[in-house]
Amino acid sequence: MKAFVTGGTGFVGANLIRLLLQQGYEVKALARPNARLDNLKGLEIELVLGDLNDPDLARSMKGCHFLFHVAAHYSLWQSDRAILYQSNVLGTRNVLASAKIAGIERSIYTSSVAAIGVDPRGQPTTECYQSPVEKLIGHYKRSKYWAEQEAVKAAQSGQDVVIVNPSTPIGAYDIKPTPTGDIVLRFLERRMPTYVETGLNFVHVQDVAWGHLLALQKGKSGDRYILGHQNLSLKQILDELSQITGMSAPTRSIPVWIPLSVAWIDEIMLTKLGKKPSIPVDGVRMSKQPMYYDPSKAIRELGLPQTPIRTALKDAVNWFQENLI
Repeated sequence: MKAFVTGGTGFVGANLIRLLLQQGYEVKALARPNARLDNLKGLEIELVLGDLNDPDLARSMKGCHFLFHVAAHYSLWQSDRAILYQSNVLGTRNVLASAKIAGIERSIYTSSVAAIGVDPRGQPTTECYQSPVEKLIGHYKRSKYWAEQEAVKAAQSGQDVVIVNPSTPIGAYDIKPTPTGDIVLRFLERRMPTYVETGLNFVHVQDVAWGHLLALQKGKSGDRYILGHQNLSLKQILDELSQITGMSAPTRSIPVWIPLSVAWIDEIMLTKLGKKPSIPVDGVRMSKQPMYYDPSKAIRELGLPQTPIRTALKDAVNWFQENLI
């Protein structure tokens, strides 16, 4: 069976492609003409250059049985608003429409817990909850919400589309890196003297890859599944990294208003002066509330693996040390 994968050059996509090949699938991967292809080196795949909004994308999908639409533009910069909606919302609309034309049997759409939001009652959020879109912080989260609605509409019209919502993946091939990977990288380079009191749901990126394949095999069209594992504070993650590496973890937390003030000056004021910002305001705003999730549905209905987070952190540390440090 042949799978068409978007976003294969990225973190989740690179792990998914390796799993698909391991499980005997043929893979055709879409990549932008200027994309960095390091994560695909040495893999026996068919590579096609193109864009999510290409009008003839269906032709590239011909002959494939399944679609994994993993690609998305990730940015917390407010200046990237237009490209977020262009890539994530309109791109998803075009990819799913192209899959229908190409005769794709089943599509797996990679959404995010960002599209769900955080339950204001303070308990771990499930698939049953949906934050009002206007309460989602930043254009990235809102673009992922509207992109997920494209998948929902496709499923409601009869197209076989399953939605997966990864939480915060950790592991190898985090080439950019992601914000979480950047925390690991900054820890390894001793560039994290303090931390903010916040928390996230963490999951091994290989479990996220398995979640995609299990969604293909067992998921219900139109349903969404949170691909997550353990809710941990940022301090707990830093202490785990300390245990793994033998390096000291920061002991001092700072109130969120400090980085928020720095981010506001950095992004809002310095940008107007033509300088490149380093701290996004929306990223700091998100940290004001722990983002905890409950993956019970995916564990129960899909059989989502639950690899220990320490294993994920070890894999991330090893990969960063071998490739980026």
